[in-house]
Amino acid sequence: MENRPETVIPTRYWHALADGKIQCDVCPRACKLNEGQRGLCFVRGREADQIKLFSYGRSSGFCVDPVEKKPLNHFLPGTSVLSFGTAGCNLACKFCQNWDMSKSREMDRLMDLAMPETLAQTARALGCAGMAYTYNDPVVFMEYAMDAADAGHELGIQSIAVTAGYICEQPRHEFYQHMDAANVDLKGFTEEFYRKICGGHLQPVLDTLLYLKHETKVWLEITTLLIPGANDSENEIEGLTQWVMENLGPDVPVHFTAFHPDWKMRDKPPTSPRTLTMARDIGIKNGLHYCYTGNVHDRKGGSTYCRQCGTLLIERDWYELGKWQLTGSGKCRQCGTALAGIFNEKPGDWGRRRMPVQIRAAESAIN
Repeated sequence: MENRPETVIPTRYWHALADGKIQCDVCPRACKLNEGQRGLCFVRGREADQIKLFSYGRSSGFCVDPVEKKPLNHFLPGTSVLSFGTAGCNLACKFCQNWDMSKSREMDRLMDLAMPETLAQTARALGCAGMAYTYNDPVVFMEYAMDAADAGHELGIQSIAVTAGYICEQPRHEFYQHMDAANVDLKGFTEEFYRKICGGHLQPVLDTLLYLKHETKVWLEITTLLIPGANDSENEIEGLTQWVMENLGPDVPVHFTAFHPDWKMRDKPPTSPRTLTMARDIGIKNGLHYCYTGNVHDRKGGSTYCRQCGTLLIERDWYELGKWQLTGSGKCRQCGTALAGIFNEKPGDWGRRRMPVQIRAAESAIN
């Protein structure tokens, strides 16, 4: 009989309650579970009087794509990353763009099986600079993501968390010890938006942003998906960008990206390019050095400029890099001002390609 890797594993962050239930302590949702129940994320649940992860090593698919798609514009530009996720999510966003994975309650759809060492070896064999834990939130499969990150680091592969930042203090500390970069989805800037639209709360996400910026060396970028009539008012964008400036500083890149109708918000129109440009302009006015537009074709809004002299440092057309005006040490060739971020001497040349990967075929090729 074939030996199959264990895909259901015990976890650490939980405690027993006086009424016989067990509370999961990974995220602020604090699901309180009876035997056999799953949390809202569905991949963590109670079995044998403990909380277990039911999706270890199981993925909804793998793809090699540009790091700029995460989006990360200041972390190894032009390189490729091996991206993957599992199933489930600890928020309930009505506008979810990956609902077929993040809202999945069908564990059998996780047909791709890959242990951490296989992931790292595959990423290296494919020439990837990193692995990105994305599609659904890595917070809910943190043990798998951390083990993959450790395996990757042994082979020189970086790890990227693409996350909503909805995590409690203790697991937050452990999780980000294993990460090299993060893009945090700041979904809006009001408690009402988080409560009504996302089924969560704003403050835990702000706490994650503060922690990443001030207590770790993880490279941080922020994304806000602007939804017409929901979180795209000038007042809300003013508040968001002022908070970032005052609490995180001017060098944290902020991406304003376009919404398209999906999941339970199909009644909303797509975001107009004008709204994205307005948000970018507000961020720059409020002192942020690096504001971007995304999910639209906007070469100006997607490119990086020197904060001191305005020179075009990294030109982007969608995810394709053009002009590159950085020195080998990451400084502007015109005035010598350092660009915030993590850069190689030369940009990568992956371009805008998207390459699905059959992990078992890749593993066979490696072996």
